[in-house]
Amino acid sequence: MKRFLPAFAALLAVPLSAQAPVPAAPSSPAPRWSAPVLASLHKWLAAAPEDALPPPDASALEAAERLGDTAAVDNTADALALKLARMHLAGCCDAAAHAGWHITDTDRTDDLPARIAAAVAGGTLDAFFAGLAPDNPEYAALRAALATEKDPARKATLARNMERWRWLPRDPGAGSGGRYLLVNTAAFEVSTWAGVKRLDRRAVINGKVSSPTPIFSARVTGIIFNPWWDLPPNIVREGIGALAARNPAAARAKGYVWSGGHFRQRPGPTNSLGAMKLVMPNPYNIYLHDTPAKQLFARPVRAFSHGCVRVSDALGFAATLVDESRPAVDARVAAGATVTVPLPAPLPVYIAYFTAGLGPDGQVAFYPDIYRRDGAMGDKKDRRKFCPA
Repeated sequence: MKRFLPAFAALLAVPLSAQAPVPAAPSSPAPRWSAPVLASLHKWLAAAPEDALPPPDASALEAAERLGDTAAVDNTADALALKLARMHLAGCCDAAAHAGWHITDTDRTDDLPARIAAAVAGGTLDAFFAGLAPDNPEYAALRAALATEKDPARKATLARNMERWRWLPRDPGAGSGGRYLLVNTAAFEVSTWAGVKRLDRRAVINGKVSSPTPIFSARVTGIIFNPWWDLPPNIVREGIGALAARNPAAARAKGYVWSGGHFRQRPGPTNSLGAMKLVMPNPYNIYLHDTPAKQLFARPVRAFSHGCVRVSDALGFAATLVDESRPAVDARVAAGATVTVPLPAPLPVYIAYFTAGLGPDGQVAFYPDIYRRDGAMGDKKDRRKFCPA
């Protein structure tokens, strides 16, 4: 024992400042969500109904904030921001509401978690959320109308159509310099767009209630002038087949011929495709084309076709797409030959359905739900389908 005393005494003589430091208690990690960014998130959550979206429940986040639980705040804020962002970008209705909507929304592939993390770190959450809504004046007009509309049925219609805009790609003209075609079969019109600017709008005729025009997207690569019409079997069954069997001469006079195992109609003034047809391959065999029955464009409700979309002033429309003068297009048709002219670049076309939108007078207009597709989105009694606030 005595031989340890000198060493113990020497240790006591060492100043405290020279002794090994005591390790500090571990500190909590710094919060990723700062107070200003959290305030921005709360603002956007509360404002969700302004975009016809249900506000996500923020009670768990508020509880974590009261307790000062940094980890819980970060995790809950991440989840809420992601949920809200997904609704703004791609909509909030479930798969049942999308029945029949065959337009791929490329926004669903967006890496939202990474974008949210960057916005939180950079303090740019406001700019992030502001950049998610559809960037089109039609959506902006519906949103403004929703803020002042008092009628519950009209508010529901506005909300449904805002949701439909979220189902489109936010940049519909991606890969085509911003240009695209948008057909609204509820309004019986086709519009040509360049970014957020509508270049023109034209009346169309689309499918009957018994043969509604489907909702889908395609790419227009060219225009066929003086097209042949290959008759689908259902149209042959409706009468052409019987006419050809009963009165072959009358069928020939209308341009119908039997060729390659099916009926075709020659180009000419009686051809059901008129003088032009867009080249837009799709699985529905639906096209935009001319028509000899131009008197039908004077009707306010123009649901007369078997599903295809007939365009008014189709040759003027074609001239704008192929970037040719109208006299040059007229000369092509007058020559009588069937010829395909490629577009300068492929053009996206969206065949959609909006029962509310901007009318030609710049005011929000409501259109008849001719195909009863609003009902497929349900209502507030059926929250499984209809989620807009």
